[in-house]
Amino acid sequence: MKKVVNYFKETYDELIYKVSWPTWNELQSSAVVVSIASLIIAAVVYLMDMAFSTVLQQFYRLFL
Repeated sequence: MKKVVNYFKETYDELIYKVSWPTWNELQSSAVVVSIASLIIAAVVYLMDMAFSTVLQQFYRLFL
């Protein structure tokens, strides 16, 4: 039981005194970057899906 209590004490101390938390401006900047990257990746996946769909439709028309 003492090890568990010691573990939580050390974890608390590390989170309070050793971790460098980002500022509000840094969090906002990171959120904007992640949002833009997500939109770009979503657009690329959408375009790939549409391209494969078109290619497969043309391929299927050859045999039907």
